[in-house]
Amino acid sequence: MGVSGCGKSTVGQALAQELDVTFVEGDQYHPAANVAKMSAGVPLDDADRAGWLLALQAQIREARARGAGLVLSCSALKRRYRDLLREGDPALRFAHLDGPRELIAERMRERANHYMPPALLESQLRDLEPLQLDEAGVVLDIGSAPALQVARILGGQ
Repeated sequence: MGVSGCGKSTVGQALAQELDVTFVEGDQYHPAANVAKMSAGVPLDDADRAGWLLALQAQIREARARGAGLVLSCSALKRRYRDLLREGDPALRFAHLDGPRELIAERMRERANHYMPPALLESQLRDLEPLQLDEAGVVLDIGSAPALQVARILGGQ
């Protein structure tokens, strides 16, 4: 979890590979209307995210029902979004990729062919509710190498 540009896809893919489980890129589940809105520089609101979060919850629920592991990248900016995702699997754990605004903005500017413009970073940071102490998971420094982040996730630290 984390704002756009924090490295969710990179770390998620590496984690899924290490665990030999399926990786789901949450961005692929956004409906076209959401992508168009973000591409135009308009932040999504809770109503925009509702269907998207339910689609991700369904992926989590399906994996749990099959007894299969799953790594999913998703901004999960607000506690209530994470609560909704946990309804798919109460044992769900989060890795919050966190770091300085300047580093995230730089990464966003360097990305090619992504619909999320750097101008939306401020709205995401404003919406972000960091992982709470009662939520299973770990907070990671995005300045560290992805392999180190994966090791921290696996170590539960």
